Amino acid sequence: MIAALDVGTSKVTCFIAERDSQGELGIVGIGQDTAEGLKAGTVTDMAAAVHSIGTAVHRAEIMADRRVHEIFVSVSGGAPQSSYANISLDVSGRQIGNTDIQAAFDEARAGGATEGREIVHAISTAYDLDGSRGIRNPKGMYGNRLSVQLHMVSVAHGAFRNLLSCISRCDLDLVAPVISAYASGLACLVEDEKDLGVTIVDMGCGGTGLASFCGGELTWTATVPLGGAHVTNDIAHGLTTPVASAEHMKRLYASAIGGPADNREMIEVPELGEPELLAARQIPRSLLTGIVRPRLEETFELVRDYIDSSGATGASARRIVLTGGASQLQGVGDLASEILEKQVRLAQPLPIEGLAEAVAGPNCAACAGLLIYAAERHDDSQIRRHTREHTSPQPAENALGRIGQWLRANF
Repeated sequence: MIAALDVGTSKVTCFIAERDSQGELGIVGIGQDTAEGLKAGTVTDMAAAVHSIGTAVHRAEIMADRRVHEIFVSVSGGAPQSSYANISLDVSGRQIGNTDIQAAFDEARAGGATEGREIVHAISTAYDLDGSRGIRNPKGMYGNRLSVQLHMVSVAHGAFRNLLSCISRCDLDLVAPVISAYASGLACLVEDEKDLGVTIVDMGCGGTGLASFCGGELTWTATVPLGGAHVTNDIAHGLTTPVASAEHMKRLYASAIGGPADNREMIEVPELGEPELLAARQIPRSLLTGIVRPRLEETFELVRDYIDSSGATGASARRIVLTGGASQLQGVGDLASEILEKQVRLAQPLPIEGLAEAVAGPNCAACAGLLIYAAERHDDSQIRRHTREHTSPQPAENALGRIGQWLRANF
């Protein structure tokens, strides 16, 4: 059994899956709850965040009819950053084993951590054995000197620890944290894209995650601090309407690129602070487009600047895949292609058995990607040791978690 938890700004989603004898994933439990106490993937209210996480997990447990103890969790807050290291080890002509590769990872983690940041991923992008390059996996080979090129992803220490504290208060053990954009890429990209090079743009509610792949591995990641919630807030301020009404209009009527009929098509806008049905006024749809487009243009201009400054070159910088909830706005793909001047396609998670249509869209890509990461890429020896340093709950926290589970189950 594999449990995945995507902690976002607007919602918390939990998937529970099982693997059959052929290794294929099948989802047996799905749970969601509105995200409270969270902003841009960062905890702002511990008690509210714990309640949202616990509720989403509990709903998935009820559907799956089983209890979750360990979980994979997405990380979108803490300003993810990429750094790189080249570690060289003397293997003295003997056969290379897991301990040698683990030693390189441990050395990179020890030397790569910066003050106030936590390393979430240490991913090998290339191996060099006695000068021979292009080795995908040196395990079992013989040589004298092994060099490992590592891509390390770190997040802010405080934001990371606060998220882990919420997980432990729900009586859950963290198996591994996964950067949200990385997980979305695993869910939405086909193997050829990951091998030949691509950058995924995960347009979430609180921010836009970026992740470049090449040679089948994650090569760079970052987060642009603009997302769908900023578009909603612009609509609410620009039209003086409640945030809930602004979100509704964004989903139904907003477009990144206007059409010839927009001046004639009228939209009802509820007045702020007034009964919705009594104080609605009408505006042309073109006015809504005029509010939405500038914010999306700003987002894609920042995405372009981030990619240009990352050093990502070649195919990774030429091909763009859009996913995430905000990518579902009408015309987003065309606007992205216009501003980024790159090949752009819209994507949603690749099919997984048992994934209901309601949660199979781009807004659940990260949670689906967590399952794929757990099934295909999680290395138990490299990650558990790292996460357990941060997630060992105190006895009191365990007791509180169990009490919380009992209360949710009975009330």
